[in-house]
Amino acid sequence: MKKATFFEGVGFALISSIVVAVIFTTMSHLFLNSNVFRMLVAGVSFAYIIYLFLRSNERIGKVTVISTWFAITLISLIFVPSLLLYITIQLFMIWIMRSLYFYNSIFSALTDLALMGMSLVVAIWALSVSGSVFLSFWCFFLMQALFVFIPKNFVSKDKSESVYPVNDDKFEHAYHAAEVAVSKLINSK
Repeated sequence: MKKATFFEGVGFALISSIVVAVIFTTMSHLFLNSNVFRMLVAGVSFAYIIYLFLRSNERIGKVTVISTWFAITLISLIFVPSLLLYITIQLFMIWIMRSLYFYNSIFSALTDLALMGMSLVVAIWALSVSGSVFLSFWCFFLMQALFVFIPKNFVSKDKSESVYPVNDDKFEHAYHAAEVAVSKLINSK
């Protein structure tokens, strides 16, 4: 699998923002803005999860994640009246998916959660300042493109490499000393 890159994230941001803006402008004349916005958030969330799956090296659990996403999305579409809470649920599901498939450390996952929160704040700010759905989605996914710079694991490789050889050296030293002692015992008889 090909690894996710910042420029792919920027491309996803641009394409999804254009699609969302066109659909929102077209459909908002026919339906309530909040219903159209909910459907667009669900559609873009699903597309983003599929994009992440295509860039993940993990092979297991994808059907489970998608089934869970569909169930939670359907339940939240029906039972969650607040648009902000609905969006937060969608973002939480994206965060869980990225945490499971892209990170090995809790600190990396928490950094990603902070990025998710900042992205939501920037998107709300862009929508409140400009009134543009395009800019809101653009800002959100532009910030999300930064997730590729979060390390998979915050443990320094140099630190872990320096710890293990010391332990291995001590073990090797003890093992060698034991071999010498056993050989002296065998040769002394």
